[in-house]
Order: sequence, then C-alpha cells, then structure tokens
Amino acid sequence: MSDEQQGRIAVEEVAAVDPAPRARVEDAQRDDAATARETYERKRDYLDGFLSQRPEAMPAGQPGGEIYDAVIDALKDIYDPEIPVNIYDLGLIYGVDVAEGGHVAVTMTLTTPHCPVAESMPAEVELRVGSVPGVGQAEVNLVWDPPWDPAKMSDDAKLELGML
Repeated sequence: MSDEQQGRIAVEEVAAVDPAPRARVEDAQRDDAATARETYERKRDYLDGFLSQRPEAMPAGQPGGEIYDAVIDALKDIYDPEIPVNIYDLGLIYGVDVAEGGHVAVTMTLTTPHCPVAESMPAEVELRVGSVPGVGQAEVNLVWDPPWDPAKMSDDAKLELGML
C-alpha cells in the first residue's frame, strides 16, 4: 500500500521558490481597442436624469393633492369632547372622497351609536370640511358598519391615551 492509501501525507522539501510575476498594466490583454482612460473613467451617473425631474402634480382630490390634504388637516382640528384626540387620529374617519367641482364626501363613524355627540359631530364635520378653500359642497355619511374599535386609532392617538 502506498502512503496516500494509508492516509499519510507525502512531504516534499524544496530549497527555493521562484517569486510570482508582478502584474503590469501594459501586460493586460484587451479584447477591444478601449484605452485605460475609457475603461476606468467614471461613468455618467444613472440618477442624473431622475433627480432633475419635477414631481407630477397630484390631482387636487387625490391623496397628496391640495384639497384632499386641506380636508384632512381640517378633520384633524376636530376633537372628540370625551377623548383628547382628534377624530382623524381616533380612526373615526373611514374615507374622504373629493369629486369634480370640489364636492367632498366624508364617511365616518362614532365610537358608539349612543355617543352624546351623535347629532352634533357630523354637522361640525360638514361645517369644517365645507369651509376648506376649494370645497364646493361637503357631505357627511355616518355609518356603523364596520363598527369602530380601538385598533383603528393611529399610533399617535394610542400614545396620547397611554395605550402604547
């Protein structure tokens, strides 16, 4: 049996090892006629065109649009009289739709059907939304399905109420 078959490692002694050749730019093989400057020159930044573009104007009635954002700001100024949080962060606003001509429909709920402000809150929302510049007509739809629950509150509202 040989040394390898028995699991032994064969050792070979050498007196010296030739140094490895140094790499030289002149020695590099090129497939094309590109010069070193063309090869290693910084390429044009692909974000140049993207960064110079202006954002598209959002339609006024869409999220991010001028009227929509102004309506949301108006809703954030209305506070529930029993809970020190605005009705938007409280999760009472289910939807804001802005139609052509500045018609705004707000779909909302209350914490319970027996809420003491069940009669006055929708009227206040309608008044505040109707006073937003660009809103021609405001309509408030009070719904009970799906019912409100604390999970609908924003993190800011939960923090304000000590629920986080």
